[in-house]
Amino acid sequence: MAKTKEKEVELKPRVEKISGEHLQELQRVVNRINGTQFNIGKMELQKHTLLHDLAVAQDEVTMLQDKLMKEYGSYDVNLSDGSINWPENTPGIEKPKGNEK
Repeated sequence: MAKTKEKEVELKPRVEKISGEHLQELQRVVNRINGTQFNIGKMELQKHTLLHDLAVAQDEVTMLQDKLMKEYGSYDVNLSDGSINWPENTPGIEKPKGNEK
């Protein structure tokens, strides 16, 4: 049988703390990560709030469209001047003549 050589391993002395320089570097990186995560959380909250505001505004548009449809027969309105964009041939709806709106 072949004899195996045992390897000699040099052991480093056991230390209780890392160096102050390494501690500062580690703290800096961890603080940067924590700050970034905090900012992402703030942005996600802002995003959630904005998405909620958007949904409320879209509901308001839908309600306003229903109101305009009942009142005028259409909700297709030019936002610049308030004129109704009537299709050429709308059965049952008489298109205003001349400058009437």
